[in-house]
Amino acid sequence: MKKFFISFLATLAGIWFSLLLAVIGLVIVIAAAAVSSGGQKSVTIKDNSILTVDLSGPIYERQPKINYKNLILNRDTDYQLISDITGSIEAAATDDHIDGIVLNCEGASAGISNRSAIVESLRKFKEKAPDKWIYAYGDFYTQGDYYVASVADSIFINPIGMVELTGLASTTYYLKNLCDKLGIDVQVVKVGTYKSAVEPYIRETMSEPAREQQELYLNNIWQNLSSVIAEGRGVDVQKVNDWANNLVAVQATEAYLPEKIVDGLLYRHEFDQRLADLTGQDKVKNLRTVSTADYATTIDNSKVGNGKGANIAVLYACGEIVDNGDDDISSSAMVPEILDLAENEDIDALVMYVNSPGGSAYASEQIWEALQQFKKISGKPFYVSMADYAASGGYYISCGADKIFAHPTTLTGSIGIFGIIPNYEHLVKDKVGINYVTVATNPDALLPDGSKPMTPRQANAMQAYVERGYDLFTKRCAEGRHISQDSIKAIAEGRVWDGSEAIKLGLVDQLGGLNDAIAAIASELNVESYTISTFPSVKSKWYEQIIEAAGTDIKASFIRSELGEAASIYETVRQIKGMAPIQCRMEFTELRF
Repeated sequence: MKKFFISFLATLAGIWFSLLLAVIGLVIVIAAAAVSSGGQKSVTIKDNSILTVDLSGPIYERQPKINYKNLILNRDTDYQLISDITGSIEAAATDDHIDGIVLNCEGASAGISNRSAIVESLRKFKEKAPDKWIYAYGDFYTQGDYYVASVADSIFINPIGMVELTGLASTTYYLKNLCDKLGIDVQVVKVGTYKSAVEPYIRETMSEPAREQQELYLNNIWQNLSSVIAEGRGVDVQKVNDWANNLVAVQATEAYLPEKIVDGLLYRHEFDQRLADLTGQDKVKNLRTVSTADYATTIDNSKVGNGKGANIAVLYACGEIVDNGDDDISSSAMVPEILDLAENEDIDALVMYVNSPGGSAYASEQIWEALQQFKKISGKPFYVSMADYAASGGYYISCGADKIFAHPTTLTGSIGIFGIIPNYEHLVKDKVGINYVTVATNPDALLPDGSKPMTPRQANAMQAYVERGYDLFTKRCAEGRHISQDSIKAIAEGRVWDGSEAIKLGLVDQLGGLNDAIAAIASELNVESYTISTFPSVKSKWYEQIIEAAGTDIKASFIRSELGEAASIYETVRQIKGMAPIQCRMEFTELRF
């Protein structure tokens, strides 16, 4: 009996000890989450400080949802917010404690719109603080980083460093031969001569309309980017094109100096010593630097002036447009959010930030209609700010705005609709050797049915369905832009335009970024001070995140172990299966920058 009690007490103690460890672990997780989701450390800005802008890692438009599993494992937690970077740069211009700015160019992952926002902030800094300086340093300048660095007063590079400057390129992969070999017949219904998103499945190479539109927007975007670089480096645009054409990346670094690509060749410790001399420090270790993330904790980016003049809502619509889901632009989540804003008496105006290549035609219509309800119910102004993409469905949800802002480089338009219905009969019967028989009460019971080709009657019905969707799309655009539907159809046809062309065609009202759109809507409200409130709010329950992440990992591990290399094919099929049948989506464009 004595041994039993000893064993029992030992077991009980073990249980209590395990619970204690679990509680301690829970406290650590919650504390870490609190720090990640809003805890701020005290930052003191001393005299002769340098604001460091680190062009490295991903740069996001807004705070992502917290992934607690990644937080615990210290994975994918190193990112920056564009508002922290631009807000810090502009605030530093009037901060007597800041002597200048250093751009550490280490290969940031950011779209052209975010890089352009940084460029504009640096330009404002130079205008407001002409006595301050901006230096850039890097070992290897990516083209995107060099675009930002070109605004600096001086660019420095490691003596054996490299500058990547090649121009723009877009690559499209065509899958028709693969589909033929697999025995998959891709049946397409679409409207729009330039609606090239379906081409990879039905063609072996690019069509002339697709090439025409890509050449136009790539050349226009490059003209804009190269003009910024040329202005910053004090050369003409042709010189920048000469750099790109002469493979400067593989030239000797010394050749960069006479070409004015850079201003100096310095090792990092030599560059740091120069900074020390500039800021009156006797030793490099005494340099006073502050990151944009830390500096942002000392300012309030949500307020302009005292913030009391108006409350402007910024609604973020980033990603693909889908019917349901927690990520991307889900109509099931976005529509209630918009209708809530319509009833929100604390909101004076709405700016929707759109960065989307499109997606579900059905979901796009639902979001468009909710935004119309916002205008009808609230009577408040509604603007749109377009980022890298606002094409097809992305433009659909934007076209009803009172004013549309876009960057010169924004890919927009692509007003067209398509549907893809694969027929795998040949694959299953002839390649795999499986026969099947369908019994149905009606001839179209399985439409759309991938087990056999569409009949002419079915194909005609699907084409008519898509054409009705296209007619509705162009009607929405015509109503929103206050021009005739025929005029919209003349520039639609699924064609993708860049922002500089879109403004000529009346698809866009003004060139500029999110801050320009916010300032313009504040001007319409006749206020000089205002507060910016962002939607949708980032909400997450830590325990749900961990459970969901664990479940996803188990599923992914099982799939990988069972399917091996074929797991990627499964994921692709699963993604296609979850897509709505009719899409307002531009083609997948891998724009290398």
